[in-house]
Amino acid sequence: MAGKVEKRREELRKKLISIAEQRIKEEGISAIKARDLAKAANCAVGAIYNVFDDLFDIVIAVNGITFQHLGQAVAASLVGNENAPPTERLIVMSHAYLEFAAANPRTWRTLFDARMSTEMEIPAWYLAELERLFGFIAGPVRECFPDTSDEDVSLMTRALFSSVHGIVLLGLENRISGVPDDQIKRMISITLQQLTGNK
Repeated sequence: MAGKVEKRREELRKKLISIAEQRIKEEGISAIKARDLAKAANCAVGAIYNVFDDLFDIVIAVNGITFQHLGQAVAASLVGNENAPPTERLIVMSHAYLEFAAANPRTWRTLFDARMSTEMEIPAWYLAELERLFGFIAGPVRECFPDTSDEDVSLMTRALFSSVHGIVLLGLENRISGVPDDQIKRMISITLQQLTGNK
């Protein structure tokens, strides 16, 4: 009996994640409402909280899927470029990041719109996906700055990511401080070349 109950719980969990992912793709994080999810999943609102602590947990689950897809896109961009100079690899990965964001604007934005702090208990698998993404960047950064400490490489990795993310965000949202779509890749390339010394 316990096995059947657990199976139903897991089925409902997967169903809710799938529904939430589709809602976010279509409308963004604001579309995640318990009553709407319950109606779409054909379950009681209370049943949601039998498989998730809260709606934030559902968003985290969707973000985990998005991180996996983003990681796959970044990894795919390196195929055939494994032996390219480190700055070139950073540029290739950054362009892949831009293309992923442009193709998946709402799920990508939800990675950053979900409010999280260092005081929150973030799932280990979620942090692992984030570190995997930073790991792609850290390798070329270390090659550009071989005499830099691990701590500084980590900081520089996040600094480069923040720079690229800001360019992508402002560009895709057509903010006044951004640049036209056809200039975003060029802006990323110039920025990375200058920050790394074009190594």
